[in-house]
Amino acid sequence: MQKRLVKPGEPERLTCPRCGFIHYLDPKLAACALIELDGRIVLARRSIDPGRGKWVLPGGFVDRGEVVSEAARREVLEETGLEVAVGPLWGLYSYPAVPTVVAVYLARPLGGELAAADETLEVGLFGPAEIPWPELAFSSTIDALKKYCRSAGDVEATTD
Repeated sequence: MQKRLVKPGEPERLTCPRCGFIHYLDPKLAACALIELDGRIVLARRSIDPGRGKWVLPGGFVDRGEVVSEAARREVLEETGLEVAVGPLWGLYSYPAVPTVVAVYLARPLGGELAAADETLEVGLFGPAEIPWPELAFSSTIDALKKYCRSAGDVEATTD
């Protein structure tokens, strides 16, 4: 495989010089949930890289053929022990040079017990003024939480 320009205005693509096959490096999709429980937001401290030891909204990668909102529900259960009803899309986040696109949904708890589970060191509940801004792992978590704080009328909580 060799990198070459296939179309002007697009990035170079990996191509086979013998048969012309083009290998497209597509983005990866992740689904997360913003869950309010007792007036506070559920965050999970990651036990894996990237972002080991940092806080995130519970979530993870969408499997091929999986409905995105169902992936958010599955990941929340896997990481926090909570069963949730996934509601509307809260935000869709993508950033230059980052291959992951993140869909964040609002979700409400239905049952289960909040506890650290798969890929999670601990879980916590944070009010807008308690969010550990310097300890958040990803831009998508930061942006979704800032939007949440603004919608809750707590603009001061969005300054990090």
